[in-house]
Amino acid sequence: MTIHDDLSEFLTSRRAKLSPEQAGIPDFGGRRRVPGLRREEVAMVAGVSSEYYKRLERGNAAGVSDAVIDGVSRALQLDEAEHAHLCDLVRAANAGINPQRRRNAGRTQQVSASTQQTIDAMSTVPVFVQNGRLDAVATNRLGHALFSEMFVDARPPANAARFVFLDVRAQTFYQDWEGNARQIVAILRAEAGRSPYDRKLSDLVGELSTQSDLFRRLWGSHDVKEHRTGTKDIHHPVVGDLSLTFQQMDLSSDRGLTMLVFSAEPGSRSYDGLQLLYSWCATHRVAPVESASVRNQVDRP
Repeated sequence: MTIHDDLSEFLTSRRAKLSPEQAGIPDFGGRRRVPGLRREEVAMVAGVSSEYYKRLERGNAAGVSDAVIDGVSRALQLDEAEHAHLCDLVRAANAGINPQRRRNAGRTQQVSASTQQTIDAMSTVPVFVQNGRLDAVATNRLGHALFSEMFVDARPPANAARFVFLDVRAQTFYQDWEGNARQIVAILRAEAGRSPYDRKLSDLVGELSTQSDLFRRLWGSHDVKEHRTGTKDIHHPVVGDLSLTFQQMDLSSDRGLTMLVFSAEPGSRSYDGLQLLYSWCATHRVAPVESASVRNQVDRP
């Protein structure tokens, strides 16, 4: 599929989710051939001509202004993540195929030695650094121990999406496995809009699509989400059930990478479980995941 196809299918899927009543449009009855709003109705609410919107929904984004994007977003009642995704798709469709961008897309991402040092210093909470493809780029010891199931027999780099959809252990590890599966796909969809020329991302999506019916179905829904904070309920093989809150932060010194920090409410059962996992790390010599650049600096005489 091309970026123009992605733009077309995203707009079509959002239009199908809205009824005339939800959009504040009088419905005078009559049979609708497709679910949701008609193109003409979206155009009317967005303040553009029907032909202009039809052209956009066919993937032709030439000359589309920010005002038009805002109007379409308003008409389709897009949330913040969906609006950002639409902007990314329009920008990519207008940019076309840039050879330089293709050469740079999908490059290996690593944390700096100073970032790894900071992560390691946060020894009492699990820390996990990932890129847009959800590869595990770096962890501290407790982060590696918390997600130990993901690293079992995983080809490097371990990948959260591959773990969720292709490893049966994930269905026990995540207490809400299906919810996590939907979240994973929504995150990858958003990343595909930001990085349409990332060959490694395309290969990952192709691999998951051919090996998982659920992934293929969820990918076709074109849902996008940003998950900056929330709760993860997991069943850890060593310390049992944990309910952890997480905060996700972009690393300004390592562009394209995000850091997730997990914690539990003091005095809770999950807090005690994290303390137990911390003690287990100390006795079992759990090693953090480090970027190649960091390992090279450590190994260099």
